[in-house]
Amino acid sequence: MSDALLNIEVVYGTPERQKIVSLSVTEGTTVLAAIEQSNIQTYFPEIVPSEAVVGIWNKSCKLTDKPRQGDRIEIYRPLIADPKENRRRRAEQAKDEGRADRVTGGRPDRQRRQGTSTDAVEGTEIESQTDASSNEQE
Repeated sequence: MSDALLNIEVVYGTPERQKIVSLSVTEGTTVLAAIEQSNIQTYFPEIVPSEAVVGIWNKSCKLTDKPRQGDRIEIYRPLIADPKENRRRRAEQAKDEGRADRVTGGRPDRQRRQGTSTDAVEGTEIESQTDASSNEQE
């Protein structure tokens, strides 16, 4: 480990307030050590550095990774709700309200509800016309 100093930032925010802490750390310092040196937990007591989900410049990283000169270490807040579960719930609600097709989950096909499909009928008519014209030519 060399004695070169790196200038980095540690950031965290809530909807109400944000904090950017600029600090200098020695080269080879881990992300976890940088968070602890920043003392950002004095501003946000809910942060537990050893359990934090972090990233460097909006890319997920491990607490054992080593930042480089000019990096911004971001501490992420936990998700309030699972996005996949929210999407699944909204899709089920749309099906129940009739805004989505019960089979495909897509937009409702009004002709499917009536039991006929225009495309299928047109396709049959075209085929029968083609067969008739080929019989006339023979």
